[in-house]
Amino acid sequence: MISLSRRLFAEWFGTMMLVATVVGSGIMAEQLAGGNVAIALLGNTIATGAILVVLITILGPLSGAHFNPAVSFAFALRREITPKIAALYAIWQIIGGLCGTVLAHLMFEQTVWQTSAHMRSGMAQYGSEFVATFGLLAVIFGGICYRQTAVPWLVGLYITAAYWFTASTSFANPAVTIARSFTDSFSGIFPGDMPFFIIAQMLAAAAASLVCGWLFADQSVK
Repeated sequence: MISLSRRLFAEWFGTMMLVATVVGSGIMAEQLAGGNVAIALLGNTIATGAILVVLITILGPLSGAHFNPAVSFAFALRREITPKIAALYAIWQIIGGLCGTVLAHLMFEQTVWQTSAHMRSGMAQYGSEFVATFGLLAVIFGGICYRQTAVPWLVGLYITAAYWFTASTSFANPAVTIARSFTDSFSGIFPGDMPFFIIAQMLAAAAASLVCGWLFADQSVK
C-alpha cells in the first residue's frame, strides 16, 4: 500500500509539472512563433501531450496519476476511490496547478501573479469542454479495461488530438483551468469564463462514469 502522503505528493507534483509545461510551453511558443498562432498552438500541444506520457508513466503506480479533479470525481462515482480521497486529491491538484503557473512565470521572468484577459466564452467553448472531458474519461476507463500499460500513451495522444479538434483546445481539467486563469499568456483563460469550463468538465465526468460503467462492464484488464 502506498501511503496517503506519498499519493498526495504525487498528485501535487504531477499537476504542478503538467501546468508548468502547459503555461511554460505556451509562453515559449508565443515568443518563438512570430505571431503565427497555429505554430504556437502546435508547440504547446506537443509539449503537453509529451509530458502527460512521462508523468502518468512514472507517477501512475503511486497515485493513479489523476492530476485532474474531474478524473478523481469520476473514480469516486465508480467507487474506485473514496469521496474523502477524491476531495484530498482535488485540493492538492489545485494547489499543484497554481504552483505550476508560478513556476512557469518564474522560469520566463514574468510577473508571478497575473490575471488572464484571454476570453474563452460561448456555448461552443463550453460544449467543447464537455466533449473533451468526456472523451478523456472514456480513454482512461477504456484503457484501464483493455490495455492498462498503454494508458500513458493513450491519454497523451488523446490530449494532443483534442487540442486541435475542440474549439476550447481541450482544458478538460478543473485544476488546470483554475491555474490557467492566473496567467495572461498564450494558454490563459479569463477568470469569468473559468467557472463555466469547470461546470462542463464536471458534468462530463459524471456522464462518462455512467456511460463507461455500462460500456466497459464485466471486461477484464489485459
